[in-house]
Amino acid sequence: MKRLKKPLIIFTVIVLLIVAVTIIFISPITKYMIQKYDEKYTGRQITLDWALVNPFSGYLHLHNLKIYEYKSDSVFLSASGLTVRVSLFKLFSHTLQLNNASMDNLVVYVVRDNKRMNFDNIIEKLSGGDSTKTTDKKKTPLHVNLGPLKITNAEIHYYDKQVPFVYYIKKGNFETPGKKWNVDTMAFQYAFSSGPTSGSMQGQFDVNFKTSDYRLSDRIVRFDLKPMEQYAKELSNYGNMRAMLDADLKATGNFHNSEDVIASGHITLSDFHLGKDTVDDYMSFQQLRLVVAELSPKNNLYSLDSISLIHPYVKYEKYDHTDNLSAMFAKKGSGGGAGGDPGKSNIIIAIGHYIRDVSKEFFNSDYKLNYLAIKGGEITFNDFSLSEEFSTGLHGLNIVADSINKKKQRVNIALHSALKPYGNMAIKLSIDPNDSSYYNLNYHIENIPVSLFNPYTVTFTSFPLDRGTMELNGAWNVLAGNIDSKNHLIIVDPRSTKRVRGKDKKWLPLPLIFAFIRERGDVIDYEIPITGSLKNPKFHFHDAIMHLLQNIFVKPVTTPYRFDVKNTEQAIEKSSKIKWPLMSSALLPSQDKFLSETAEFLEKNPAVSLTIHPYAYTIKEKERVNFFEAKKKYYMSVNHLTPETFTQKDSLTVDQLAIRDSSFIRYLNARVKDKLLFTLQEKCARLVGTEIINSQLKRLNKNRQQVFMDYFKKRGVADRVRIQDIKSTIPFDGFSYYEIQYKGDIPPELLKAYQKMNELNAESPRIKYLKEHKKALS
Repeated sequence: MKRLKKPLIIFTVIVLLIVAVTIIFISPITKYMIQKYDEKYTGRQITLDWALVNPFSGYLHLHNLKIYEYKSDSVFLSASGLTVRVSLFKLFSHTLQLNNASMDNLVVYVVRDNKRMNFDNIIEKLSGGDSTKTTDKKKTPLHVNLGPLKITNAEIHYYDKQVPFVYYIKKGNFETPGKKWNVDTMAFQYAFSSGPTSGSMQGQFDVNFKTSDYRLSDRIVRFDLKPMEQYAKELSNYGNMRAMLDADLKATGNFHNSEDVIASGHITLSDFHLGKDTVDDYMSFQQLRLVVAELSPKNNLYSLDSISLIHPYVKYEKYDHTDNLSAMFAKKGSGGGAGGDPGKSNIIIAIGHYIRDVSKEFFNSDYKLNYLAIKGGEITFNDFSLSEEFSTGLHGLNIVADSINKKKQRVNIALHSALKPYGNMAIKLSIDPNDSSYYNLNYHIENIPVSLFNPYTVTFTSFPLDRGTMELNGAWNVLAGNIDSKNHLIIVDPRSTKRVRGKDKKWLPLPLIFAFIRERGDVIDYEIPITGSLKNPKFHFHDAIMHLLQNIFVKPVTTPYRFDVKNTEQAIEKSSKIKWPLMSSALLPSQDKFLSETAEFLEKNPAVSLTIHPYAYTIKEKERVNFFEAKKKYYMSVNHLTPETFTQKDSLTVDQLAIRDSSFIRYLNARVKDKLLFTLQEKCARLVGTEIINSQLKRLNKNRQQVFMDYFKKRGVADRVRIQDIKSTIPFDGFSYYEIQYKGDIPPELLKAYQKMNELNAESPRIKYLKEHKKALS
């Protein structure tokens, strides 16, 4: 026994020494082996500060690990620490068991170049082998068990060279309990923040690798979508986009079938802006909120709790050869962006395709929407293709619908909105949710100034309108696509003014046309029924034709009455306001006479004073000044004139020059080459400069005030005439004006005119439209 004791001690010491030496030297050896054979087995250079290995417990730790890009000194992946624990004894049963693994402060750079990713060569290298060698089918397969895996404080960068798109996430924490080799499902928990912007996302994701089924629970908080603008620019020629996303979603589905999804929760998109730049929006809204009770396209179930859209804004502009949306999104030769290039991946297109796939059977399904609301909407339409800008739209648009359900017989939708710059609109719709060819529609549009349409009337007839109010109402009853519709048009006191001459303006005798279509009460009042079907409607003009014939043969009898009305209206109008022609401080003879009489009235009545409220149609007059000064520059250039040699005759020639004269357009385009200026108004303003335009407007307003006050200075009563500050507005009748307010007695002529107007309104031709006439007069 004593003879065995000494060898046993020696053997034990040797074993312990071997273990100690192994533990001491295996770590540096591991580091050496990793850095020596890194490129051979991974194709990448790998560096680390130190390694700690325990071969007996299966412990491995790599400190400050760095993996570089292929044949590059740029870092692909780095981590302050990588720790792995492996069960060595399981290897004897053909099982690789990763007990646990963790990675701290991971930073990884993912780069996509066409269809290839920057890590593809690593996968190819690790999975490569000799394809000429036969495999032993009887060999026992290696089973892999993954224990808990954890990544903390990760930062993941993504760069798509084709778009290009650059983005990263930070403060990433990812965790999974692992997966055994005979289990198909693996669960993940994640949480991270947006890197360049605000926002965070967290949730849980379970995936079945065999069936490709998944389960998702996700919460998104104030996620700034500004980085998505990079994808939007791939689809557009220019523009700016931003939005914030909040969501709380739960979903189950399958990766191979987009319709095989069951989802619930809510999505809120807020502060959305899409437009030409950070200031000029084409589309925006304060908030879009979608609350889903249950969504299942595969089961034809769309149960939505609510859809609400707060303060939406849409601007549509028509230019000479295109419009703002086409100019923004139409790309030459590419069909609209990344959609035609299989090498490109655009998440906006992918989302659009997914929404299309999920919702394509919506109207054929058992859909339900408990509440639909659009609140505080605004729609703007600008037409720059005419001789002057036309602008209108909706303001304060509200649309509310009660429960939209296929099980209900009717769905009621109500729309209310103010019109820009004046007017109101109300629409009520009752529709069968199962068949849209059954509905009832009632609408009422009122208090629209006909002067709003001056850009069209001047362009196509040469005559602007300076008076008149339009109203339109009707009722549509549609059964199985068959129409029974009544539509009523009323235009009260329409009046055209002096013809505007120009080479770019067509001519139609609008005053003569009014003489035929305007009735005895100074109104245009037509009923236009519509019958037939939705595919083939039939318009009935019997009432309009009969009114036209009546005006031809009956109205001449009332000519003295109508002239009396016209003269009385003009007396009231000129006594309460002075209208100024656009870009002019000249007064009509009747206005000259009125101001002379008013000054005399003040001289005879010392207790009377006037307060003048100037209202300037600044937008329109700025446009006129802008065009005139741009054409003036062109005219002086081609005729080699200077400001000193530019005469009044030249000024008239410039005024008559068409704004779309081909020579002028060539001159303008040669000097203003900004491709993002689409309108003549923008180009002329760039050519002329805002200082000159503002200076000319200031001069115009000063001249008007001087012309007006001269009448009272001559009589020595200017101290009793007080002119307020100028207010910019869009006048109801389309012209800048001075509103006159009397303090004390009013002129007898004005009092007499009001009394006579009341008498005329009480007579048969006008009493029918008394309410409308009073609106127009006010």
